[in-house]
Amino acid sequence: MEEKVLIVKFGEVAMRGNNRHIFISQLVKTMRNNLDKEGDFYIVKEQGRLIVEDRGAEMDYDRVIPRIVPIFGLVGVCPGVKTTDQSMQNLREVALKHMQMFFGKEKTTFKVEVKRADKRFALTSKEVAADIGGYILERMDNLTVDVHNPAVTLRVELRNDAYVYSKVIKTFGGLPVGSSGKAVALLSGGIDSPVAAWMMAKRGIALECVYFHSPPYTSEWAKQKVEDLAEKIACFAGSIKLHIVPFTQVQLYLLEKVPHDKLTIFLKRAMMKTAEEIAKKSNALALITGDSIGQVASQTLQGIHAINSICTMPVLRPLAGMDKQEIVDLAKKIGTFEISIRPYEDCCTIFVAKHPETRPKTNVIEGIEKKLTELDDLINNAILQTEVIEK
Repeated sequence: MEEKVLIVKFGEVAMRGNNRHIFISQLVKTMRNNLDKEGDFYIVKEQGRLIVEDRGAEMDYDRVIPRIVPIFGLVGVCPGVKTTDQSMQNLREVALKHMQMFFGKEKTTFKVEVKRADKRFALTSKEVAADIGGYILERMDNLTVDVHNPAVTLRVELRNDAYVYSKVIKTFGGLPVGSSGKAVALLSGGIDSPVAAWMMAKRGIALECVYFHSPPYTSEWAKQKVEDLAEKIACFAGSIKLHIVPFTQVQLYLLEKVPHDKLTIFLKRAMMKTAEEIAKKSNALALITGDSIGQVASQTLQGIHAINSICTMPVLRPLAGMDKQEIVDLAKKIGTFEISIRPYEDCCTIFVAKHPETRPKTNVIEGIEKKLTELDDLINNAILQTEVIEK
């Protein structure tokens, strides 16, 4: 008996020693969450592999593979065939059928690689490879053998069952989401912050996001853009809670009370303080921002220091050493770029000073802030009115 399956490979997880089972369990949980939307699937844990089987029908690669590719912690997804019959004649037939399915008309070069988990198998790996390769070569005129640099490598793995596959669809690597704790990402409608959130999710961090909405100065379209960005990130990071904080009153208060060249610094301090309060309520351990050193006035080291001093928890800045083009390239790769460039501005853009200070002094900022007696109440009121959306 044979059936279509997916052979799923993981990378860093394999190096986790005694904790490996925890990471693999998290991977399986994420895979099940994604696959449950598509049908009835079974995930088998093999040594160094996860095997996905379709209980309900024949595996539809085109439908199922896109649900697995975005999952962090995986390095490759291979459409293949599982067979319980490990006789040489059956292995030959299964391998031939697989090659005809994927490379039936294409002129190309190939070789066969065999791995035997069970060393009691009668033939050696090289003998099995030579036998299967010769059988295929006799029956497919469009193929030639190249053992040194083949265009196609047909892989046969002899385990409890036999698995045959030739394509490896590369995935994003990283660690299973949630295996490194939880953090809150400050998500604007721009290019940078979604990429920063994605990068931290790739390192195993479960995400919640905070967006600061300022009607009527920012539109419902701007809000929708951020919701769409959160949904796109959720494809990789699992479900995400998006906290939409009404921030108009905080911004108008600061606009009236602080020097205009320092307005951006005070706005960002207020945002960080708000996000940290939300993070504490959510049992998150860090904040995430899309800051890139020197990219804008508030992202100088002096600006970052002045903003950071309001925080008591770590602030992760994965884009700190990247230039704008690197960030744009990654945004395009993960699918957030086209959403981010929609022409709807966020609150930071609307309220930005014409000539912002680039080297603010933290002690001066903190001194002015002490006189802002209504700020804490405005922030607390904004938190109480926060809307939470699940993506």
